[in-house]
This record gives sequence, structure tokens and C-alpha cells, in this order.
Amino acid sequence: MKVRARMVFQDGKPPSRLESRFEVLWRALGGPELEKEFRFYPVRKWRADFAHLASRTLIEIEGGIYVNGRHNRGAGFAADLGKYLEAALDGWRVVRLGPNELTTAHVGRLVALVALVGDDRDNLRS
Repeated sequence: MKVRARMVFQDGKPPSRLESRFEVLWRALGGPELEKEFRFYPVRKWRADFAHLASRTLIEIEGGIYVNGRHNRGAGFAADLGKYLEAALDGWRVVRLGPNELTTAHVGRLVALVALVGDDRDNLRS
């Protein structure tokens, strides 16, 4: 009988395929250290998929958008709106990425944005 190793993940769930893809791109592009599953709002225990603390940037990887996943159904969408509003009101920049944004070009621009931490960001709009 084979014994399978069991990996332990925070909250008992492994990262999604899209989160893993984002992490690979982020590291390949030299992105700074990110906190995973960062609890940014302790009252509601909300977490962001990733956070860059120095720039106060939260990065959310939105999956299931083409299969009527949680983020597109009414209750899930409404809950996300409240979560993102509270994050913004608390001074966080919220970046939401779907599958189409998980490219070298987009993630590279995001790496550059958080690396600036307060510098002029106008040159990133190209």
C-alpha cells in the first residue's frame, strides 16, 4: 500500500491554479516578497490572496469568472464589494487579476508599481 504525503496549507486548502501561476510569474519577474493569505481586516477576518505591505497593495486573484463562480454570483459579488470597499477605506490599493491579466506584461507592470512605493507612477500607464 502506498502512503501519500499530505501537504498542509493555511486554512486547509491549496493555492488555486491561477494563484500558482501568478506566483511563478511574480518570482520570475523579480517581484518583492509578498504575504500570502494576508488578513487585512481583523474585524471580519477578511484575507487577500497576496499583499505587499510596504506599498499597502492587496492582490486578489479572481477565478471562476467564466463558470459562474463565487465572484460572479450575486451574494459573492456583493460580499466582495464590501471587502474591497473596506480595504480601500483603510488605505489599501486593491488589484484584482483574472486569468487574462496573468501575463508577463501585466504582472511585470505590477511588480514595477509596488517597487516604486510612493514614487511617481505615471510612467507605468504606457
